[in-house]
Amino acid sequence: MNETVFARTDERLGEFTLRPLDPAADAELVHGWVTHPKAAFWMMQDADVAEVAQAYREIAEHPHHDAFIGLLDGHPAFLAERYDPARVELVGLYVPQPGDVGMHFLCAPADTPVHGFTRAVITTVMAWLFADPATLRVVVEPDIRNTAVHTLNAAVGFEAVRTISKPEKDALLSICTRDRFLDSTEPAATRGVTA
Repeated sequence: MNETVFARTDERLGEFTLRPLDPAADAELVHGWVTHPKAAFWMMQDADVAEVAQAYREIAEHPHHDAFIGLLDGHPAFLAERYDPARVELVGLYVPQPGDVGMHFLCAPADTPVHGFTRAVITTVMAWLFADPATLRVVVEPDIRNTAVHTLNAAVGFEAVRTISKPEKDALLSICTRDRFLDSTEPAATRGVTA
């Protein structure tokens, strides 16, 4: 389960990688992340380790949803989920298009926050999703109250579409095309690179 599925080097922070989440082996680690006060919008605040393991076992077994551990220089640092929004999370709530991929991400809590880390994480997750040529748009549905993530999403090219009502929250449906992502991130990614 430790095979790397994607790697991206951030010239300032280091090497970001993604590997499949192992529900049994990673449950305790992920439990500490999803129950942290800063992860309130993840909606697992009261889950115990067994419930976290079960939730990620269900994701691992789902044909249209999967989860990954993100690492920075080999150390677990974030969680990423990829799903088919036509079959998971957004069924009946928007009109899906071929090439749509849904995404969630969560940074591990840090004693000492690193400036630019969260943006580097979302950039890595988006680069991973768009590395698949079949991915044409990334679709997200963060809680309408999560203004910090709305700002971050906009910074990597997401456009807010509308507020939608889900059973667990009111969410801001937002969509990012490959071109909008590249337009938002390529200048920063290529700064300092010589031909």
